[in-house]
Parts: sequence; C-alpha cells; structure tokens
Amino acid sequence: RVLKPGGRFLFNAWDSIEQNDFARIVTDALAAYFPDDPPRFLARTPHGYHDPRAIRADLEAAGFSEIEVATIEKTSVAPTPRHPAIAYTQGTPLRNEIVARDAGALDAATDAAARAIAARYGDGPVSGRIQAHVATAVS
Repeated sequence: RVLKPGGRFLFNAWDSIEQNDFARIVTDALAAYFPDDPPRFLARTPHGYHDPRAIRADLEAAGFSEIEVATIEKTSVAPTPRHPAIAYTQGTPLRNEIVARDAGALDAATDAAARAIAARYGDGPVSGRIQAHVATAVS
C-alpha cells in the first residue's frame, strides 16, 4: 500500500536473544530474580522475530521479490555494566514487566542485571555482541 511497484522495502529485526549478549544476560538475571514469573519482554518482542527463513517467507507471501536477508554482527560497548543494565531494565518496556511483578523491585532488579553483566565482563568497560538481520525486498 505504500510502495510503488519496483519500490524497495528495507527493515531490520534483532536476531535471537541468544545472539545478543547484554539482552540475554539481563533476561537470564531477571529470570533468576523472578523465578516464578520471569519477565520475557526482550526475548518475546524485540528479539522474537529473528528467523531469517520466516522473514523471507513473510516477504514472499506479501508479494515481494529480490529478497535479501543479511545478518550483521556488531559490538555494543558501555563504560560500566550498570549502563546496559539500566538501559534494558529502565529504558525499555521491560520496566513495565518488572514493576508489574513487584512495584518496588525496579532498582533491585537493575542491580541484579548489572551484577550479572559484571560477572561475565568485569566491573570496568564492557562490550558484548549484538546481532540483527537487515532485510531488503522489491515490491
């Protein structure tokens, strides 16, 4: 509806949470913090549409051609483990899932995520893999 015939459609989608270090570590830390009801926002939503075959099949089903799906790996860096912990637990809708489980737990959950990142990468500057798929197709 938006592209004229021959128009190029370009979008990206995060790869699976297993391929994105900080998101995975935060998700695992929160699963340990909330063992009876782990918050799964990161795995479910930003990292939920990650299968290149499914992306290609969806584009084909929508009538696109010349489909390419490239996987791009980069490194995410932060000055301390607390930076990505805050980014994920307080700067995404994951915050809502934490607060829904315990309205007073946001700071403690953030601390748990920061400790988990520090356990993997140390207390100083941290760097972890981030990976996404970039899809292009022609209408």
